[in-house]
Amino acid sequence: MIRIAPAGRFLAVAAAASLALTACGGGGSNTATQSSQPAAPSSSAPAAKGDGTLTIGTLLPQTGSLAFLGPPEFAGVDLAIKEINEAGGVLGKPVTKYDTDSGDTTTNIASQSVDKLLAQKADAIIGAASSSVSESVIDKITGAGVIHFSPANTSDKFTTIEDKGLYFRTSPPDKLQGRVLGDLVVSDGNDTVGILAMQDSYGTGLADQVQKTVTDGGGEVVERVDYDPKAADFSADVAKIKAKNPKGIVLIGFEETAKVIQELVKQGLPADKHKWYMVDGNTSNTNYVKMPKGTLDGVKGTIPGAAAPEEFQKQLLAVNPKLEDYSYAPESYDAMNLLALAAEAAKSDAGVDVAAKLAEVSKGGEKCKNFKTCVDLLKAGKDIDYDGVSGPVEFNDAGDPAVATIGIYQYGKDNKYATKALEYRTGNISG
Repeated sequence: MIRIAPAGRFLAVAAAASLALTACGGGGSNTATQSSQPAAPSSSAPAAKGDGTLTIGTLLPQTGSLAFLGPPEFAGVDLAIKEINEAGGVLGKPVTKYDTDSGDTTTNIASQSVDKLLAQKADAIIGAASSSVSESVIDKITGAGVIHFSPANTSDKFTTIEDKGLYFRTSPPDKLQGRVLGDLVVSDGNDTVGILAMQDSYGTGLADQVQKTVTDGGGEVVERVDYDPKAADFSADVAKIKAKNPKGIVLIGFEETAKVIQELVKQGLPADKHKWYMVDGNTSNTNYVKMPKGTLDGVKGTIPGAAAPEEFQKQLLAVNPKLEDYSYAPESYDAMNLLALAAEAAKSDAGVDVAAKLAEVSKGGEKCKNFKTCVDLLKAGKDIDYDGVSGPVEFNDAGDPAVATIGIYQYGKDNKYATKALEYRTGNISG
């Protein structure tokens, strides 16, 4: 079996990776972010002129199935912009930001939000959290010469999608998450495994990788059910898992997972008899707190991203005191900083110009860890290598992070997971 290396060691992941992760967006205000990759000559984006002010639009979840991911993502962007503007802004002017809601794939909110952001002359749009949502608007964004930069998309599709060189992400691919999760399931002693996965690009893609890793590791997936997340009832789906009586059960979904869990308990498959495993789309500290205490005790979940340092968490809480977790806050913070630094390096706020500098500021130069230090180096004529809170970042040719980390978390008796992970596993992503 192929083992995922613990944090500090590296796993070479074959082929460019990244599957669909979902989320939504929200509201309207003022903040910024942008990012991309060098445009391909055969499909270059329209040359949009900058106006001297870096304008960022956020397309993040305030409503929909991933709304719980919105607060830390907004906070990450807002904290970065606060620091950037305190350091003098970008190109001598404060960054401007407009917030919008991404909704989810059951609505047309994202498309309407993008129209609004384009009318507000956004140079870059940060979001969506959901891969499926991003896929629905990427043509509209990049076709306008605007950078589409997601802190949470994990779909493999984005590695090769037609993006005019304007799509980037700071989140690692689900191909890596699937390998980490599958390896964890087997190493925990589960030689028989059941998988309940929502039927969309995120759910089925992640389930495929988990299933492959479990099988390669000597385990057996005795039943896999790809279900309709909009279904009113999951009794028949859970009954199929129950019939095979697996030792481990992998749950891949979003907010509907709460209903799936209730059905698992009802049919006699509780977490204290069968080991449950969850993923970033449903590892939440808000969705299960009303369930009987101990329902999720011992359940493990994987979330892409490195640890959010304690000092960083304090800074985020100063921005939003109501934060309950920090999922994708580091990736959102890094996305904003990278966009700002790339604009400084390009001496332009135009999307195409900024995109052409994103990879350059992420690797190969003098290392720096915050906007002020990095921008001072740029102004001194130095080449920089921004190492972020989420990790080294370092974009590869596809606009994906070349190195990624997955955290493994565990729930307690209060049906919340500890924000300090059990461990982190890091891997190199080729492609």
